[in-house]
Amino acid sequence: MSFRLQPAAPARPNRCQLFGPGSRPAIFEKMAASEADVINLDLEDAVAPDDKAQARKNIIQAIGDVDWGAKTLSVRINGLDTPYWYRDVVDLLENCSDRIDQIMIPKVGCAEDVYAVDALVTGIERAKGRSKPINIEVIIETAAGIAHVEDIAASSPRMVAMSLGAADFAASMGMQTTGIGGTQENYYMHRDGQKYWSDPWHWAQTAIVAACRTHGVLPVDGPFGDFSDDEGFRAQALRSATLGMVGKWAIHPKQVALANEVFTPSEAAVSEAREILAAMEEAQKSGSGAAVYKGRLVDIASVRQAEVIVRQAELILG
Repeated sequence: MSFRLQPAAPARPNRCQLFGPGSRPAIFEKMAASEADVINLDLEDAVAPDDKAQARKNIIQAIGDVDWGAKTLSVRINGLDTPYWYRDVVDLLENCSDRIDQIMIPKVGCAEDVYAVDALVTGIERAKGRSKPINIEVIIETAAGIAHVEDIAASSPRMVAMSLGAADFAASMGMQTTGIGGTQENYYMHRDGQKYWSDPWHWAQTAIVAACRTHGVLPVDGPFGDFSDDEGFRAQALRSATLGMVGKWAIHPKQVALANEVFTPSEAAVSEAREILAAMEEAQKSGSGAAVYKGRLVDIASVRQAEVIVRQAELILG
């Protein structure tokens, strides 16, 4: 282990981020009543240009009026290449209540993008005397974003989370697909007359996880577009969780339960992790650095793996 230790990511549940457009205030109460850990009120892709000004007003009012419980409340602003983003930040933070937790920046391509938003947020906080610091989460959805992913993860002390936005990422990379996440029909290997499908998002997810874990940021998987395909969603979520991501977006309410199911450690997994910790504790008492658990060797690396599962369970289940 390097003597420069990895900082811990924020200790908060982040199994599911439920998105809803700011132009549809009628759904805000339902979002607040959902089982999602994070609510993302959207001013970007889900809102038509002519509706953006009213969507801002809707969100500003809802932040203070709706009971969001203990959920993390986030607003996705428009991209920095649009004429909307600065007004999103200014109007929100000059007028909404302190209940807002964070701002999500889409299509981040470099650390300077985060700096620009950070500087504007800081100026407003100081001018308005806001006592609760605003956090920042970002979406990696361009070739530039994945090329600069570590710089972005380290770009600001406000950074708390980073997601992969599969659709725009695919477009930026020139990928020949219209699918949003999941297995792609033409991304396969062929042997002995059989097709074997692999995961085209794996390498990007791994890069995001590594950057996030290096700099104490939560890595999150983005959307799965086909909300009629529960098993497809579950399969991608399971892959993401295995890679080290802590949660996934829901673009439809039915996906909330699926995300929570996958990113909540099972009773069996938690029980096994506790048993491994207990076995290693006994081994260390006898002066041994390893133990045998269910026919396999476990050592200090196994302890670290088990501790991850136990911490996740304690964070989510208490």
